Amino acid sequence: MILKTLSQTLLLVFFTLVNAWAQTKTQPNIILIIADDLGYSDLASYGNTYVHTPHIDSLGVLGARFTQAYVTSPICAPSRMGIITGRYQQRFGAEFMLYDKFAPSVKKTLTRHFLSAKKKPVGIATLKPDFFLDRSVYVTDLPTGEITIADLLKQKGYSTGYIGKWNLSSSPDVFPDQHGFDYSYYFDGALSRYVDDPVDSSLYINMHLPWAFSEIPAWAPRHGSTAIKEGRTIVKDPGYLTFTLADKGIDFIEKNKSKPFFLTLSFNAPHDPFQVPKKYFDRLQSVTDSVKRVYSGMIEALDDAVGSVIKKLDEEGLSDNCLIFFISDNGGATYTRATDNAPLRGGKATHFDGGLAVPFFIKYPKGLSGGQTYTHPVSALDIYSTIAAVSEAPLATDRPYDGVNLLPYLKTDTALPHQLFFWRNGYSKAFRQGDWKLVVNEKNKISYLFNIATDRKEMVNLSAKQPDKLKELKDALKDWEKKNSIKPLWPSAADVLIEVNGKWFRFPS
Repeated sequence: MILKTLSQTLLLVFFTLVNAWAQTKTQPNIILIIADDLGYSDLASYGNTYVHTPHIDSLGVLGARFTQAYVTSPICAPSRMGIITGRYQQRFGAEFMLYDKFAPSVKKTLTRHFLSAKKKPVGIATLKPDFFLDRSVYVTDLPTGEITIADLLKQKGYSTGYIGKWNLSSSPDVFPDQHGFDYSYYFDGALSRYVDDPVDSSLYINMHLPWAFSEIPAWAPRHGSTAIKEGRTIVKDPGYLTFTLADKGIDFIEKNKSKPFFLTLSFNAPHDPFQVPKKYFDRLQSVTDSVKRVYSGMIEALDDAVGSVIKKLDEEGLSDNCLIFFISDNGGATYTRATDNAPLRGGKATHFDGGLAVPFFIKYPKGLSGGQTYTHPVSALDIYSTIAAVSEAPLATDRPYDGVNLLPYLKTDTALPHQLFFWRNGYSKAFRQGDWKLVVNEKNKISYLFNIATDRKEMVNLSAKQPDKLKELKDALKDWEKKNSIKPLWPSAADVLIEVNGKWFRFPS
């Protein structure tokens, strides 16, 4: 009897230890949240004094907030291709925007708009619009040979979901399930309506931006690239899209909570069109500029959407073992006149830091202490490598990866994750080496040399005073291009003019 009792006790201890070991080895759930055109100073934790973003900011309070986080492009599609593959998109020829398909009426209206904009630029203008790409020659999609985060994690048994702005392919027969995602609810292109017509003016406020180059397609009916799909089927979205996307994310968590999951929650907020629920507009009484007020309301709605997802994780007991990333795909769109990326110079569609440095957070209670502010430069490409390390998913050995696992760097301050950063969109380029940053625009025939450590605002051009350093960085840029990039797989759809500090810069989108 004593032996039997001892045996039972030993078995109980054994299974308790096995269960404890299994819990420590449980694969983390992973959520990647991407905002769209969210500027460097658009969140309270980054200095905004009138927008309230407690839920997004809590990711930094309970994890890490980064002050020098760089994306790989100041426009969305190339940046997102870098994030999802962990590789500079120039390695596989994807440095320009995709070719969206809008409602048939849009092409004619856009052409008239662009022709008139040539005569008098208004914040942003287009110089060579091309809406008729020969798709028998060019394929404007993420190459099928690239391994997405979803592809990577599926080999580890993860359920994968993509919800929101896709912007990784524009061919009509390419879908997220072909890039590793089991479930998807999304639109293909760069933008979509938040509320489709008819809009109930008692519930929502529309703010038109006639000076913005995206004004016309932004307000067109959902069609083609702006249509909402679930899987491969076009569906009618019934509500405010920011909240719908969060609800779909919560549904995905509910259905997959008993197994490891990877969710990409890719909001289109606060990209235009500027549409906001009236209650968010009404509560921002202190913002007197109506454009900024609608924009700020959209950000607060985004924050509440993120908060609802965080609440779901808490309710299900999943928060401690959930690795969450939050990042914007590029800097704020200054041409909307709603944001300025202060204190940084420039914004979207420029290679100044205002177009490249973005809000970035990591929260991982199981593996990362909270309350950190990390001030060294990091890359959006680090998201992929960090996920690979935490999930113990092996990286492919037949290609270089450009990111690093950030978690060890957050535990010690003795080394830097990166010394070099590279950016190229056709003739507009930039290169950072240590504290030195080079900005080159071959169309404008200008070169800037900045010391970011002493001049984060990029206001002092040192190219004349530091010719040797200028040459060093230009040579390094050329060498990087030669060794690490290929010819773009498709041409830019347009050259645009962007106004920055009273000067006009050309940029190929």
